[in-house]
Amino acid sequence: MDSTINDRLENAVSEHRALDEAALALQQFLKVAEDRLPPLVLSALHGEPLGHPLHPILVHLPLGGWIIAGMLDFLPLGEQEDRQKAADLALLLGTVGGLGTIATGWTDWGNTRGQARRTGLVHGLLNEAAFLLNSASLVARRRGKRGLGKTLSGTALTLALAGGFLGGQLVYRHGLGVGHTLSKPQG
Repeated sequence: MDSTINDRLENAVSEHRALDEAALALQQFLKVAEDRLPPLVLSALHGEPLGHPLHPILVHLPLGGWIIAGMLDFLPLGEQEDRQKAADLALLLGTVGGLGTIATGWTDWGNTRGQARRTGLVHGLLNEAAFLLNSASLVARRRGKRGLGKTLSGTALTLALAGGFLGGQLVYRHGLGVGHTLSKPQG
């Protein structure tokens, strides 16, 4: 069966068995953490009260904020000072919104197996790196190092978009979060 270019790209990123050991260790750590959560909190992180995963809803918060910040940082729109303030606010909102997105993403990933587990690990790591770079960007901007802040957030946006591609593969190729796959291991 012919694979799509998307599948070939995912395979190039995730078909490395070395990722399995790291993914398994992280899943074991997350399982211990989840076992300490009240069942109601864990249920909410999985999106069970909604009847579908919460992570895909929350993804719009960081991505939206980060994309708007990038546009304001790099497109010549309006007055520079107003644009800078708006970019900083969008970046802040996106980064704060990333906290729930991270928690729900790792919760959904916790039961994956095989290639979905490896792809999910890379997806999560790319997005965590984007979160950390955007956090550093906020600090740099606050300290008056706008050029550094823009470089950090621009790099972060690139990583987040790559991570988003892999997130799409998790849903459309592997069925993660589709139907009743939330609480069942993925193959």
